[in-house]
Amino acid sequence: MQLPDYLMTRPAAHYDAETIAAFEHLYATAVEPGSGAMIAYSLTAPKWQFLCYLCDHKDIVLHGSGSIEIDEFEPRKANDVQEFGDRCAVYAAADGLWAMYFAIVDREKYVTSLVNGCFRVIETDTPKGEPHYFFSINADALPHNPWREGIVSLLAGNSFEQQPGARYRGMEIEIPQRASLTPVRPLAKLAVSPGDFPFLSQIQAHDPAVLRERTRANPEGFPWIEEQT
Repeated sequence: MQLPDYLMTRPAAHYDAETIAAFEHLYATAVEPGSGAMIAYSLTAPKWQFLCYLCDHKDIVLHGSGSIEIDEFEPRKANDVQEFGDRCAVYAAADGLWAMYFAIVDREKYVTSLVNGCFRVIETDTPKGEPHYFFSINADALPHNPWREGIVSLLAGNSFEQQPGARYRGMEIEIPQRASLTPVRPLAKLAVSPGDFPFLSQIQAHDPAVLRERTRANPEGFPWIEEQT
């Protein structure tokens, strides 16, 4: 089944030997020691590529926020239509772009409603596909360019459980959301800017009132965009 056009795929990235060596060196010196310090990022590759590389090749998950002051993440009660995401837990993403979205969207001012998702299609006897993304905020916030400088915290994945597989439009999918029921301290932190997020101009807008109605009527209808007016 063909996926809708509003679901975006990860931008193309060619990881040559030099880039991989640079990623591995930065990981070994700035992340693996686990000091919780800010990463001094000077690589030529975009930051999202480094974050995605770590999620794809290391036992690393990510948490995006607007605060540099968080030295330990405590489990908090979430509010989600899915059981996995509606618990008291520390939530993180095993995908660099998904985490970066939460880091650069400024929810302290105009943004009061988020619709977002990331998943890979799982097909029998074939490698899982590239990630698909959707990002949206409340429509009245979008004209204000509600973006901020943010922080992506890099966390060890060993205390996190993976969200169970699901079905979307008749297909088996894997959702890179993770949850830890215990506190987690960052291994390292990476500062990101709105310009680091390659989907910035493609963040969509929605009407929260319409969204609530559509969610109640069809909790499985993510992202409910067909019914938006």
